[in-house]
Amino acid sequence: MRRERFDVARCTVARLVKEMGLEGVIRGKKVKTTLSDNTQPCPLDKVNRQFRAPAPNVLWVSDFTYVATWRGFVYVAVVIDVFARRIVGWRVSRTAHAGFVLDALEQAVHQRQPGIGPVHHSDRGSQYLSIKYTERLAEAGIEPSVGSVGALYDNALAETINGLFKAEVIHRRGPWRSFDAVEYATLEWADWVNNRRLLEPIGNIPPAEEEANFYAALEPEIMAA
Repeated sequence: MRRERFDVARCTVARLVKEMGLEGVIRGKKVKTTLSDNTQPCPLDKVNRQFRAPAPNVLWVSDFTYVATWRGFVYVAVVIDVFARRIVGWRVSRTAHAGFVLDALEQAVHQRQPGIGPVHHSDRGSQYLSIKYTERLAEAGIEPSVGSVGALYDNALAETINGLFKAEVIHRRGPWRSFDAVEYATLEWADWVNNRRLLEPIGNIPPAEEEANFYAALEPEIMAA
């Protein structure tokens, strides 16, 4: 409301929310979807739970979750730029094969054109340790990073975004009839998160606005150089 130039106190909003019977969504119990493969060679953890980045395209995190539909499970993979928590790649699939997480990565690479040097962090799921996935990271000049075995918070930011997706979309709007319904809802949610949702960790502004502010601040430095 303050962004729309309404001068209102937090306590007033809290009172009105209570009177209207509104409440925040509650995240459900986490279900394990990614199967670890401890037999494969694994990159080091270059993040160490420090999910902060000084600029866009410095650190990406990836994860996927599942959605139950009337026709079986579908799976949703996301790639998130840590700087502003912007969703830069996503894909919905009927199976949890390595190809669908690779499709999400391809979207991120195509949209962002990150150049050489970004770090890509994931858990130890077999999808992210597959030969095709690791080869694509190398081709794009992206450095792999993988969380430790049995460490609960080593991919916490990606899991947090997936938790928001389940709480704000899947659990509120189900039951889900089909793959197409989940795919369209994911598209809508990703656009809303990136361009309109106010995120508290970045100052209660949308991720797209945070990135725009970053690049706007760079323009005087570039012109001076």
